[in-house]
Amino acid sequence: MVSLPRPPSNESKPEFLPMTNVWHHAPDIDPEVASIFDPFGNAVHTALSFDLLGEDVLVTGAGPIGVMACAVARHAGARYVVVTDLNPYRRDLAQRMGATLAVDPRETSLTEVQQRLGMKEGFDVGLEMSGSPAAFNSLIANMAHGGKIALLGIPEKEMAIDWNAVIFNMLTIKGIYGREMYETWYKMTVMLQSGLDIRPVITHRFHYTEFQQGFDAMLTGNCGKVILDWSR
Repeated sequence: MVSLPRPPSNESKPEFLPMTNVWHHAPDIDPEVASIFDPFGNAVHTALSFDLLGEDVLVTGAGPIGVMACAVARHAGARYVVVTDLNPYRRDLAQRMGATLAVDPRETSLTEVQQRLGMKEGFDVGLEMSGSPAAFNSLIANMAHGGKIALLGIPEKEMAIDWNAVIFNMLTIKGIYGREMYETWYKMTVMLQSGLDIRPVITHRFHYTEFQQGFDAMLTGNCGKVILDWSR
């Protein structure tokens, strides 16, 4: 039960929520990490759609959810995690979060990346986090035979897909939306308790009265997650 004051009086009247709408965090979960459980859930739901142990993973898009997916993939036992993004700040953040390599696709081809890492057959698992048609098609072109792709990024408009590449390479494509309540959150909690550290994705902290500075930081693109402190 949550008691909320209702203007114009100072009375409090009971408001009821279904018990299933409430999540109780384990006491050892950092409150800052708890505040980003929603996007973290997107990263975990996407990354754990397929088995990652020993696999080579390509992540297209190094936004905050993409870089958290990098950390999850490494924690889940991926061999290599390669990230593509145009933003140098985000590429650096991806490497701090566990990416083996983070490259600008305009400067470094994925063929070159595979040669550098000694990969012979393409990526086993692809995580599309950007919504970019160019990124998605580069992902399809660099998958191993029988590779698996999870899509979280949302394109702004319809995009063409090379279905011949999908069919002849026997690719599996799975759309991802949100997270699976509460199974995803159980997995998130266990991973954090077993050593997964996603705190580097929180790059900016402001008092809640400084919310505009938080939005300004987000608009630059040179940030990870921006959080507001309501504790004081």
